[in-house]
Amino acid sequence: MYLTTLLAECIADRVFHGAPVEGRNKALACLFDAVVCALAGKNTTGSTSARLVAARIFGPGRAPLWFSDDRLSTVGAAFANSASVCALDFDDGHRAARGHPGAAVIPAVLAACAESAADPEDFVAAIVAGYEIAIRIAAAQNPDNIRSRQSGLWAGYGAVAAAGCILNTSTDHLAQALAINGVWAPNQAANGSSGYSKLTGNHAKEGIPWSVVTGLTALELAEEGFTGPADILDHASHFNGERIRSGLGLTWEILGTYFKPYSCCRYIHPAIDATLDLMRSRRLEPKDVLSIEVQTFQWAQRLQNKVMPKTLVEAQYSLPFCLAAAVRHGASALAPIDEQLLEDGDICSLAGAVTLTVDDRIDQKFPAETLARVMLTTPSGEITSTTATPRGDVGRPMLWDELEKKFHEVCSGKMTAAREEAFDRAIDHIKSGDPLPFLQEISADL
Repeated sequence: MYLTTLLAECIADRVFHGAPVEGRNKALACLFDAVVCALAGKNTTGSTSARLVAARIFGPGRAPLWFSDDRLSTVGAAFANSASVCALDFDDGHRAARGHPGAAVIPAVLAACAESAADPEDFVAAIVAGYEIAIRIAAAQNPDNIRSRQSGLWAGYGAVAAAGCILNTSTDHLAQALAINGVWAPNQAANGSSGYSKLTGNHAKEGIPWSVVTGLTALELAEEGFTGPADILDHASHFNGERIRSGLGLTWEILGTYFKPYSCCRYIHPAIDATLDLMRSRRLEPKDVLSIEVQTFQWAQRLQNKVMPKTLVEAQYSLPFCLAAAVRHGASALAPIDEQLLEDGDICSLAGAVTLTVDDRIDQKFPAETLARVMLTTPSGEITSTTATPRGDVGRPMLWDELEKKFHEVCSGKMTAAREEAFDRAIDHIKSGDPLPFLQEISADL
């Protein structure tokens, strides 16, 4: 049996409905976090341009553009909402996948619900299905022949699985949609830290919104008899089939999903946490930090790392700049990042005093762990941190209260107090297992 067929049968046989309570709760947390990230990114250039183009290309329909009264086609709304989720690199991720499943899965599920209403149990199972299939395929990639590590290569599989679950797509059509998606996914050869282009700070980023278009289009094509290579996942040269197959329905990849307290590349986070932890423990003021040496893994050095980024996207991929912003203005400066920081000379001055070195022991633990250690130069001398794990990882999780804090930081100034209270009530419903009031709130204008 081809792996595409096996995965399709798991969806049709409701395997993902059997996720344990902690898996279902994680799915609801993933929903909440993705929507918060979309709210944070709503007015960025990447998000606004995606909404305009989606309306022009994909046309009207019944699927909501989040936080507005506008409605587009299923594909158009999912594309635009995905662009908002990943606009600020604030969205969730997974270490085994080395990328971001939520920015594809959550918009696909919600757009599909506009075409086929789902009860809460089916809705949550669809999210679980999308995460499980996307993450397993991503983790199974053979780096010898699949050199790009960008999410667009595999996130569309999650969109197929999640939307197909909501739409009750047949096993045969699901299998074909997975195959079509795998061939037509954005290749991502140029972009990101694993790409050949050195200019990582651009809106194309990891290709996630277009992977959603590919996945949802593949579902519609399959329904009309269009086919793909069903054996796409069955070649050891490109995928470790056992990594996809092992533990299906027994172990749950979604539980390894991390959330992000800072709107920048995950490779930057451990340095920020190591620095802020050290500043708190030593009671340092921002002015006390004169320079910083970051000891980390070599992939962090592959970021663009501009000391004086000109755009928010460039800033998201600059370890020196984001670290300096956190030191000078605290963690809230990156929750989310703001364009005003780009003109802050004090940040740029400290960013120029940040150096990056590779620590062999830290590097050997990548990608399973993303770690960093920092040495701060202060007026009293040099002090060194312990090796830090970033906040949000499984070993240092962001729980519901922190996710709610992230929401309130993001929505500050974006909605009235009454509307914020309505969201708080809807969030309480999510925590009790009912996402429907929350979906109603995000489907209306702010």
